[in-house]
Amino acid sequence: MAKVISIGKQSFSALREQDYFFVDKTNLIKEWWEKGDDITLIARPRRFGKTLNMSMLECFFSNKYANRADLFEGLSIWEEEKYRNLQGTYPVIFLSFAVVKAGNLEDAKIQIKQEIVRLYRNNRYLLESDCLSPEEKEEYRSLSIDMSDALTISSLNVLSEYMSRYYGRKVIILLDEYDTPMQEAYVQGYWEEITSFIRSLFNATFKTNPYLERAVMTGITRVSKESIFSDLNNLRVVTTTSDMYAECFGFTETEVFSALDDFGMSDKKGEVKQWYDGFTFGEHRDIYNPWSITNYLKEGKLHPYWASTSSNSLAGKLIRTASADVKEKMEDLLQGKQITVNFDEQIVYNQLDHNENAIWSLLLASGYLKVENVDYRGITREPWYNLSITNIETLSMFMHMFRGWFTSSDANYNDFVKALLRGNLKEMNIYMNDVALATFSSFDAGRKPSAKHQPERFYHGFVLGLLVELRDRYEIRSNRESGYGRYDVMLNPLTENGDAIIIEFKVYEPDEEKTLLDAVQSALKQIAEKNYDAELLSQGIPADRIRHYGFAFEGKKVLIGTEPAVCL
Repeated sequence: MAKVISIGKQSFSALREQDYFFVDKTNLIKEWWEKGDDITLIARPRRFGKTLNMSMLECFFSNKYANRADLFEGLSIWEEEKYRNLQGTYPVIFLSFAVVKAGNLEDAKIQIKQEIVRLYRNNRYLLESDCLSPEEKEEYRSLSIDMSDALTISSLNVLSEYMSRYYGRKVIILLDEYDTPMQEAYVQGYWEEITSFIRSLFNATFKTNPYLERAVMTGITRVSKESIFSDLNNLRVVTTTSDMYAECFGFTETEVFSALDDFGMSDKKGEVKQWYDGFTFGEHRDIYNPWSITNYLKEGKLHPYWASTSSNSLAGKLIRTASADVKEKMEDLLQGKQITVNFDEQIVYNQLDHNENAIWSLLLASGYLKVENVDYRGITREPWYNLSITNIETLSMFMHMFRGWFTSSDANYNDFVKALLRGNLKEMNIYMNDVALATFSSFDAGRKPSAKHQPERFYHGFVLGLLVELRDRYEIRSNRESGYGRYDVMLNPLTENGDAIIIEFKVYEPDEEKTLLDAVQSALKQIAEKNYDAELLSQGIPADRIRHYGFAFEGKKVLIGTEPAVCL
């Protein structure tokens, strides 16, 4: 009989004690221990079992769980006597930064201090021992969220010393979701301020800590060494492109298919693979998101479980305000194509606004994109990554993201699309002006092509919206060659009798056009002179089924015209 699935339970001991559904990942214990690395940082997407695995490591190593063979009996780690003797033999400090999501620096520090105070409270047995001096006991009791930054920075080092004295051996430190404070600080605008604090905390905890045996940190991203790890030369970093621990986070296909068999869903393997497979860690493929799989096993319905719970606000902001080149690549991805990009896996948050390649690093680390293969080019063997959207679930996440750009602020994007399909020029003008007014600024569109943030950012965001709304009816292409030039947008019908549509954008230039209508006419003239119809005509689409539209922009004001041009 299949076991009961408990959704969201991240306590290893609770899962084992109550005999809930559990996929054996105890090989992580052996693999990590035998690597012998001082400090290991493992980056994996959200809801990939990081917290549960950290809880498992605590239960295995912590002397608070000594003589708890029941938690590991029947699991792979218990097959070797060496590890049976190792269980429950180390003092362990386990903390999480998952809740450090503050709007400002001071509140973030308070949240970190709260976590440290909790650790001290849970280890108050130290106050009953003789291993602490009266002065140390007094300092221990005085620890609170009002403590100074200097005391906070040294607090984990000090606790390591106290526990090491008490137990007679060095401590293991487990830090879950280490990068949450940095992500939040970037979004809220205090990145520079928090990095100095975090760097000092990490240096005291992991570098200048003589009472540290070994440590593990988990997170989503690999924050650059220069930002917070500059003092750590004993750090082993494991990212999604690394082979290490590849099968320890997420479910393998064998594990997924076995679970489907146990739950009487053997006939669902194909659709489950299509929806939830696709993650790659190093050379290991066919990794499934465990959150989606456990929810599917419980509910029995295909649904974007992970995508609907995963925070993508940072990714959405970066794509929305990115250049036309980034949006063009997103268009290709949405249409099932691969893109080839070069980037550094280290995330330098304060450079995200300036280095657009960092977007791809963030999307890969977050699990939204997967590596199909890597080309190493030149004498320096620089990696170029061939990326694609991970699976149907992540595709739905992107579609929801792009749709959200135009549904906020009462923008009538759907109404515009309907008017476009009907060829209703008057309504197209009304609704597109509403859309531009509500969304133009969020795409950082400038008034002139020479402005710092060019309007192409809005144009390509508009195309991404079309791809979401019309992908089942049109092949949508942008900035591609046809005839004697490159059109802005082309809608190629997937049905035999559908109308094709070509759209050309123009920014009103007073030096070149007298009115906005002149800019519309200029756009339409370009469609004709550059023979943008050529691609469609070569496919057998007759000229009378090809519609031309010129979009002229002046700031947030839009005028759309067709042949014959109409002034509204």
